[in-house]
Amino acid sequence: MDRRQLFTTLLEGKAAAREVGQSLEILSEKPTPPSSGLDPYTGPWTFDEAAHLLRRAMFGPTKEQIQQAADMGMDAAVAQLLADTPMPDLPVNVFYEEDEFVPIGESWVYAPCPNFSIYNYRRQILQSWMLDQIFSEGISAREKMSLFWHNHFAVEMLVVANATFMLFYYNTLRENAFGNFRELTKKITVDPAMLRYLNGNQSTKNAPNENYARELLELFTVGKGELIGPGDYSNYTEEDIRQIARVLTGWRDRGYRTSDPTVMVESYYQANRHDTGTKQLSYHFDHAVISNAEEDEYKILIDIIFQKDTAARFIARKLYRWFIYYDIDETIENEVIAPLAQIIYQNDYEIKPALEALFKSEHFYDIYSRGSLIKNPVDFVFSIIKPLQVQVPDDPLERHVAFFFLRGVLQLMQMEILYPPSVAGWQAYYQAPGFHRLWTNSVTLPLRNNYADAVSFAMDSWSMLGFISTFENPVDINALISELVSIFLPRGLTEFQRDYLKQFVLQGLPDFEWTDEYGMYLADPGNEELANALEAKLRSMLSKLFALAEFQVC
Repeated sequence: MDRRQLFTTLLEGKAAAREVGQSLEILSEKPTPPSSGLDPYTGPWTFDEAAHLLRRAMFGPTKEQIQQAADMGMDAAVAQLLADTPMPDLPVNVFYEEDEFVPIGESWVYAPCPNFSIYNYRRQILQSWMLDQIFSEGISAREKMSLFWHNHFAVEMLVVANATFMLFYYNTLRENAFGNFRELTKKITVDPAMLRYLNGNQSTKNAPNENYARELLELFTVGKGELIGPGDYSNYTEEDIRQIARVLTGWRDRGYRTSDPTVMVESYYQANRHDTGTKQLSYHFDHAVISNAEEDEYKILIDIIFQKDTAARFIARKLYRWFIYYDIDETIENEVIAPLAQIIYQNDYEIKPALEALFKSEHFYDIYSRGSLIKNPVDFVFSIIKPLQVQVPDDPLERHVAFFFLRGVLQLMQMEILYPPSVAGWQAYYQAPGFHRLWTNSVTLPLRNNYADAVSFAMDSWSMLGFISTFENPVDINALISELVSIFLPRGLTEFQRDYLKQFVLQGLPDFEWTDEYGMYLADPGNEELANALEAKLRSMLSKLFALAEFQVC
């Protein structure tokens, strides 16, 4: 499906979109892919470039954040995005009075979890708390990268069914968001949530479980590749999986369902369950032999897997699909993926240098890269409420209710955090040929439109007149629309589209009517009738802007 078909499908059945269908002609034109690869970007650095960087590297940047990034310059903006930041405060009990271990206002993270009722309320609080971290992230790529790793090392709450396990797992991703891929793989390999999710905690010398061994190679490090012989893929063999399963025996978790406050959530090694025999890997790993090393054996294994650059290329492709575009053709493979993988490999699998190179590259800022990626549901939800500065209550319980409602919205849009559909993560990042187009279907697209409309007309949570009061020239309807476009859309609009939006404010009248009406409001801001009339017109226009094809992409 080319881009014309993509956006036609995206907007099918939407009346407003049919009126602006001419925009599809522009978006469907696919410019020649850049040949500069990862060469440093040397073009202009304006509000538009800063907006593109922040839209891809974080969730829903505000006008003020974009302007700040534009003012500080590309190098400083990227440095701030990739800066280490303090870990957030732990989630607390905000409503469940029946928890005998945790009173209201205190954290439940290190408290026992003896039954399903206690787990269930903590699960709800954890989910709303995680969305609060995204809402409050500032200019930082940490939450975006944490979600990237969550998609990569996918673990599902439904299987793990313990909120503390899931928090520790996700905080490991947070702490290592820009860190070392190899070392993060080691930590995830014996993470209590992962051990429980892929049955590593049941793996013994007498019955090695192959679940994690298989995913370690196929999904987490080197990729499966093509079948080149019986039980032999491009990057590993079935025998490798069996040998690796033996390496990983002996690890268990504790603290799952306990009423003992002295028992902590952790993983531990049990020597009598470990296979102490010699394991030999295939020619894909230079026939490496792993002798018994007890609890350190898995570390030796992972060091072997990462000795070559296969894992570097694998993670480079995943970063590209997350931050740039799904289509990796031969040109992209040679001019972007290969040098990006080389940066990762030369830096001993540190991820931050690769992200720096990507976020500062000609390829990243090329017109081909802008407005080409359909927003995932988390991006979509926050790209509305954060720029509009929608107010979220300070009261802990009310704040939880607000973000837990957003959790439900994301569930309907098919991207509920902590609930990836499988160990492979969300299909939009691996399922050919659809890839990111899978986010928009007959179920999710109407939900996106309904959500955008609901926020547009949420009268008590934000003010459109207050929002445009920060604009450079809100008195001029054309300048006002231009600034709205620069904040919310990755590319400019055609004259036809601008006129279309303008009519929801002007209602057939000439441009100067807005100048007169808004001028009257500025002269008499206490005129409630006039303010309400202008607010309604502006909100109507904004809802139509959110219905454009261009708003579905970043």
